[in-house]
Amino acid sequence: MSRPRARTAAVVGGGAAGLVAARELLREGHAVTVFERSRRVGGTWAYDARSDPDPLGLDPAAPGAVHGSLYASLRTNLPRELMGFSGFALEGRVFAGDPRTFPGHREVLAFLDAFAEESGVAGHVRLGAEVRRVRPLGQGERWSVEWRGDAGDAEEVFDAVVVCNGHCTVPLVPKLRGIDNWRGNHLHSHNYRTPEPFQDQIVVVVGLGASGVDIAREISKVAKEVHIASRYTQDRLGKVDIYQNVWLRSEVDCIQDDGQVCFMEGSAVTADTILYCTGYRYHFPFLDVDDFTVDDNRVGPLYKHVFPPKYAPSLSFVGLPSKSIVLQTIEMDARWVARALSGRAELPSEADMAAAVQEHNRRMEAAGKPKRHTHVLMPGWAEHIYWLAAQVGEPPLEARRRNMYEKALRCIWTMDERYRDTWDDEGGDEQEEEEENKGIE
Repeated sequence: MSRPRARTAAVVGGGAAGLVAARELLREGHAVTVFERSRRVGGTWAYDARSDPDPLGLDPAAPGAVHGSLYASLRTNLPRELMGFSGFALEGRVFAGDPRTFPGHREVLAFLDAFAEESGVAGHVRLGAEVRRVRPLGQGERWSVEWRGDAGDAEEVFDAVVVCNGHCTVPLVPKLRGIDNWRGNHLHSHNYRTPEPFQDQIVVVVGLGASGVDIAREISKVAKEVHIASRYTQDRLGKVDIYQNVWLRSEVDCIQDDGQVCFMEGSAVTADTILYCTGYRYHFPFLDVDDFTVDDNRVGPLYKHVFPPKYAPSLSFVGLPSKSIVLQTIEMDARWVARALSGRAELPSEADMAAAVQEHNRRMEAAGKPKRHTHVLMPGWAEHIYWLAAQVGEPPLEARRRNMYEKALRCIWTMDERYRDTWDDEGGDEQEEEEENKGIE
């Protein structure tokens, strides 16, 4: 094998994905500069008590726009063992005085701070450095990065750019039929911080993802009623037994002329607030690249969610997929990128990568999956991690970790908030061993 090639690489974003990408690049001998527009590393894990002037947060470039999306009480929905990086575990160490199996966001942020320092990445981070434009020079052999810092605008040239700017900043807000009739409050979970503003209200929560479940549970403690609307509730409609004032509804059909919120199964409520827990849009305003689009939240074309075939390996994306063991997935992404740049991991030809992207999209369409779920790894999340591990010569995902993740998903869907604090008391190891023996469907 030829000697690994060292390159200069710009990493856009200093959150979890950017930090682990920088570590993997440094390990491969590349020269790394991390651009982070805020004044600290941590990305989405850096809590900001402020919220956007626009309750829906639709314009991230608007004056006063806030980029953080954490709520004050947020805890991880995965246990510590699934939240660390290889060689730097969250399990078995306490970073901010929160030793719980499912720690709060301050513990995770302190973990990322320690990771940046101990890995040597912190010395390669420029804080307060906002990337304004990234464009290829020639056919993408080199890249121009224009950025703005305290001293003004600057431009530098790199061999490669790794995009790690996250995807929990720009809200995705569905257009409800008849929403122009709505006269109450509405906001996106991006701007949710504490439950007190919902005191004695009737609230419709749109969306049943992990944040929707968490926020609905929390505001139910102060609200008069909480109605969770989702297309995934057909077999669970009605009152939620473990709560006095929470109902599961089908998705919203329309807002009537009188302002009532009507659901597809025929029920309706007169609500005070609509709270959208409907996820986020991928957003790359700095990219000036041909043959690259974000269409209905499909970023592409991207080979395995990482490499645009036309520009691989000099342009890459780390951290796009969801519904997986996130930190392990982004670490594998980052290792693959670093080794592809040094020549120690071989990519298919541009034509073969483009064909693979088309085949992936064809299979999605044949399975009836919407385009906006292109980067949702469920249900094939484990197989994706197995594939990534093979690309970088790592052992496959342990069955125990796979079972632990599947168990966490089941717990989230019960809507019982106690699972985080009873996890260690439930005989989890025995349950995981039993599931490992019989396999998971």
